[in-house]
Amino acid sequence: MYDKRIKIFVIISAILLLLCLLRLIQMQLLPTSSVQSDVEQLKLQKGQSRQLKTVRGEILDRKGNVLATDEPHFQICIDYKFSGFMDDRVGQGKLLSAADKEDSDAVDKVQKELELGLEDLNQVINKCAQFRGVNSSDIRAEIKRINDRIWNKRAFQAWRPNFPNSELVNKYDSIISVPHSEAMADFEAKEPDLTKRIRLINEINIAEMHDPEMLLELETDDDIFAAQLEFLKVDGIQIMPKARRLYPYGTVAAQTIGWVGRVTQEKDQQLFKDDKFASYLTEDLGGREDGVEYVCEAILRGRRGEEFEDIDSQIVRTEISFGSNVNLTLDIELQEEIENYLATYPHEPNCGPGMAAVVIDVGTSDILALVSMPVYDLNRTRYDYTDLDKNPDRPLINRAINERYPPGSVVKPLILIAGLESGKITPEQTISCPAQKAPTAWPSCYLYNRFSMGHDGRWENNARNAIRGSCNIYFSRLAHRIEPLVLQQWLFNFGYGQKILFPPPSISQNEIPRNFRQLSGVISNIIPRETISDFEQMPPLSDGERRWFGIGQGNLRATPLQVANSMAAIARGGLFKLPRLFKSSVTPAAQNTNYDSSATSQDIDLEISLGTLAVIYDGMSAVVNEISGTANTTFAEALPGLTNQNIKVYGKTGSTQAPETAWFGGFAVDGKNKSIAIAVVVEGGESGSSDAAPLARDIIQFCIEAGYIGQTEQTTE
Repeated sequence: MYDKRIKIFVIISAILLLLCLLRLIQMQLLPTSSVQSDVEQLKLQKGQSRQLKTVRGEILDRKGNVLATDEPHFQICIDYKFSGFMDDRVGQGKLLSAADKEDSDAVDKVQKELELGLEDLNQVINKCAQFRGVNSSDIRAEIKRINDRIWNKRAFQAWRPNFPNSELVNKYDSIISVPHSEAMADFEAKEPDLTKRIRLINEINIAEMHDPEMLLELETDDDIFAAQLEFLKVDGIQIMPKARRLYPYGTVAAQTIGWVGRVTQEKDQQLFKDDKFASYLTEDLGGREDGVEYVCEAILRGRRGEEFEDIDSQIVRTEISFGSNVNLTLDIELQEEIENYLATYPHEPNCGPGMAAVVIDVGTSDILALVSMPVYDLNRTRYDYTDLDKNPDRPLINRAINERYPPGSVVKPLILIAGLESGKITPEQTISCPAQKAPTAWPSCYLYNRFSMGHDGRWENNARNAIRGSCNIYFSRLAHRIEPLVLQQWLFNFGYGQKILFPPPSISQNEIPRNFRQLSGVISNIIPRETISDFEQMPPLSDGERRWFGIGQGNLRATPLQVANSMAAIARGGLFKLPRLFKSSVTPAAQNTNYDSSATSQDIDLEISLGTLAVIYDGMSAVVNEISGTANTTFAEALPGLTNQNIKVYGKTGSTQAPETAWFGGFAVDGKNKSIAIAVVVEGGESGSSDAAPLARDIIQFCIEAGYIGQTEQTTE
């Protein structure tokens, strides 16, 4: 009987052992099993984790020159366990914990530790103050900021579990939405004893307590070497490499490239809120509005990855995913040459410093230069932002796209197209410009205002000559003949009254679109309250306003990019294209797919007759190439050289009052039909002929030297 029981027990034990062995084999050999997965997840949940830094993509120009990149630099970093020696709250928490122990010497040991730690920390502060541009008060302030930030987070985490039934939980959508100030007020109300609050906070251990905090940036190699010698054996101080955004060209294309800073706006923090490895941490940098850094944040921003040390002390790593590069159509060397030239040109005292210049490759619609003056240093923007923001010259504004000006006479070719195509005038028909003052409420002729004469004394005031001499009488009368809706429609067709610069598609994240700050301009009586995406949304234009639109004044407003792009459309024979700033880029959704914006550009044939185009070309050519053309005196010395290169320039000058601006708009074509369009505006300029045309003339020469037109062949990657 006894032997039988022994046998049954042995059999049952063997069966149970076999089942355990089979289950163990399953767990070890079948990695896809639910148990194996559960074990792995448990390891990760119980282990310590550390999130790594993101690596931002580069911004490149059309030739591959680097405009923005992440560069390693070095920082003196401090551990919270060391910085905490300067926080009385941390010290009090340690003393309270020591007092709770049975060891009678524990408090004395902690007190001695606090004294020695503070002494060591003061020595570190004094050593840091020896680096250039640093003083001890700045270091102490930074340590206090670190201590306060981490203490406040610990305090919030102490409040949450100890008072889960607080009325604040019902007041806000979630407990993490409760403002820190209200949470702390509730903490103090429910636990008025400071000592008890410190005890509760002292028990909290958060991830930020174990991450080194930046104390000081090391600017030179000498500082890096000295810091390594000074702090090599100091426990709690580390010399760590960090990525810093570097802009190799400094001030060049500053407003277009943009800059990075701490992401503080709630709308920006929402961008990657559902992505664990791309969402913003406290010290993370992101593109600041506006510029390519901001607009292409979803492309440029990388994913930081993570390191776990699981409960088996094994390191589990999620690799960093670098941000993708963005390629612009800009030629940064051409842009730099134009900016330096505009900054040093001997302008009249009334001019500037506000100026803008745009150069477009007519064939591709690529923006080769998008210049706004004055400029600022992108490498200093984070530190100088307050001063830049208050600067009366407004260097942060991108005047090429985000400032609207009355276009003056550079709009007259568009007015003539509208008049000829609507049948309100013929090329040969004249509009008299006598030597007399215009009637009340009508624009007078510039020629009469200055010399008491009219264009009738020079030539037959027909279409091409009216362009040549920029006759206000002709164009104000012509615009008044055109139906308001027809006039608006032609201006709209050429890109006036609407935003025309767009980023690549598919760069939005969480359905949050981003675009440049740019103004639509005005082609109506009033400034539209909403963004115009369709002509049907356009407010009306009154009958009396048309005469002023005819000379580019009244309420008419345009950006330099709109003017340059309209000139490019004329140069193409009436084919409208959206200007292109992004040559190619990689979208986040398809990391291995190159996007070429030219494939989706909006090409619209404006169906301008060949006869009308011939009149426009004839008149704009006469502006530059014929005596009495408004830009002829400026271009006269350059014409032989242009002829030798088989280049012909077509242009239109302009000047406005209230506000005073000087303009030149036009295009240049060579014998191989390569062409560039240009617009230049000078704030405060009194004459397009003398204040803007010389700048355009020399910028065209820069384009010839760069190989965009003329006999020199340009090579690009």
